[in-house]
Amino acid sequence: MAATVSFEIPTPLGPRTVTVDYARVGRGEPLLLLHGIGHHRQAWDPVVDILATERDVISVDLPGFGASPGLPDGLAYDLATTTAVFRGFCEALELDRPHVAGNSLGGLLALELGREKLVRSVTALSPAGFWSEAERRYAFTVLLAMRGIALRMPLPMVERLSRSAAGRTALTSTIYARPGRRSPEAVVAETLALVNATGFTETLRAGGSVQFVDDVPGVPVTVAWGSKDRLLLRRQGVRAKRIIPKARLVRLPGCGHCPMNDDPALVARVILDGSR
Repeated sequence: MAATVSFEIPTPLGPRTVTVDYARVGRGEPLLLLHGIGHHRQAWDPVVDILATERDVISVDLPGFGASPGLPDGLAYDLATTTAVFRGFCEALELDRPHVAGNSLGGLLALELGREKLVRSVTALSPAGFWSEAERRYAFTVLLAMRGIALRMPLPMVERLSRSAAGRTALTSTIYARPGRRSPEAVVAETLALVNATGFTETLRAGGSVQFVDDVPGVPVTVAWGSKDRLLLRRQGVRAKRIIPKARLVRLPGCGHCPMNDDPALVARVILDGSR
């Protein structure tokens, strides 16, 4: 069920109120789901029902994405602020160290929450932050191009393209290895989410200096990478394993950058195994 919560977080400018949109379903230990830049919580829809059989699943729109409004003026879209947001979010919902799974930007945030000991376990799907400088520039160039195209494309054209498998491939093949599996409605909705992502530019700017270099001791970590990830290349998973030596590194055959759509059963199993 969709809901909204507002809460205060401490900042150098004093306490500021943040509002976050989320959906919650299922029963069991709590599990937070965090999406990537330019996306929205519905990216997790293919796996939510499977996860909800064993977990209390809370899928979240990050600040400035989906239905969540942007951060208050003056706050940076950086790891420190976003970590404070999710500390406050968990306190507001009375979540005692939930499990967390994240994709791309969400994977990076999940690892940071693990490093801060705010969660019980971390599953990171193609997490950002393990790139070389050349790989980061490539990924940012692709993301900017995706948003530029989405901003210029009239909605009737998006709707027309989404009706065919070929059109869905044209719109989403950068992030999905099997774009034909995405429903027309989902493709239209996520294109609009990319267009309306008020936090996109500031989040990308903050990400320019991000490099995940610390271990995540004391928290079980799973890092999973799609074999057909065209945005963050899978060799970055090997770097993640070097930095987090006790992490379980999992290959997702036939999956792209957002694997939840490409193989929901496999991704759900990886998340549930990682949170046991």
